[in-house]
Amino acid sequence: MTDLSERGLTRRALMQGLAVAGTSGALSAPAVAQSTAAPLKGNIRHSVARWTYGFLSLDALCALCRDIGIGAVDLCGPDDWPILKAHGLDSSMCNGAELGLEDGWAESANHDALIGRYLRHINLVADAGYRNLILFSGNRRGMDPEAGLAACASGLKRIIGAAEARGVVLHMELLNSRVNHPDYLCDTTAWGVALCQRLGSENFKLLYDIYHMQIMEGDVIRRITEHHDCFGHYHTAGNPGRHEPDDNQELNYPAICRAIRDTGFDGWIAQEFVPSNKTPAAAAEALRAAVATCDV
Repeated sequence: MTDLSERGLTRRALMQGLAVAGTSGALSAPAVAQSTAAPLKGNIRHSVARWTYGFLSLDALCALCRDIGIGAVDLCGPDDWPILKAHGLDSSMCNGAELGLEDGWAESANHDALIGRYLRHINLVADAGYRNLILFSGNRRGMDPEAGLAACASGLKRIIGAAEARGVVLHMELLNSRVNHPDYLCDTTAWGVALCQRLGSENFKLLYDIYHMQIMEGDVIRRITEHHDCFGHYHTAGNPGRHEPDDNQELNYPAICRAIRDTGFDGWIAQEFVPSNKTPAAAAEALRAAVATCDV
């Protein structure tokens, strides 16, 4: 399966609430009690994206997280939250309100549908005790980037008050339009920062995806240092290939995570790599190693 289908179809299916069959294999709940994992340093709040480990049941993934010391699962909706709570894990980035990755806030024709969905979901997130909710610009479809920026700002101003009132932070994800998401509008830091400035609210941030922004513009540590006030959440993955953030790819994750740490960031860094080997034991070790790499 190509990287695009890994990121697109699998993630879209999870966002639409489709059940993903998985097998827990050796990753069952008793493994938590038997854990001998070394304690993490406590400077980074670690999470993992649900969709990249969709070949495991959510129960199995939660048990693995507990074993490693990961505190949350990313990109989960209301149907998943009871399982996370049963394992004592946070939902570090909630989803389920979006229409999809391609149909977003940049098109005014989507606003009425999106506003109804997000107003409802903001309350669901807050009532569950969570904080972060994802959203997307959608594709540009020939529009001028400035027109898309204006449309996003206009639509989001209609829900930002509700987010502020309930303590929910809305996050627009930065995605690459070169490899994985052709035509996606919010594909550069500058465009996303401009949207943050127009909204002027601490309840609107960017989800800075390190993998995607390496593809689009690089200069990752400088972007983090200069614009960290706009970044409320981070995703990781190795480039090229979107696999493990190890020494087989071009991003220096220890240095990047030190830069994030040194900004005073207290949110979540979520592993969003696709394991090269999806057998339960190999995938577990890949996640354990990725967390160790980023635990600075």
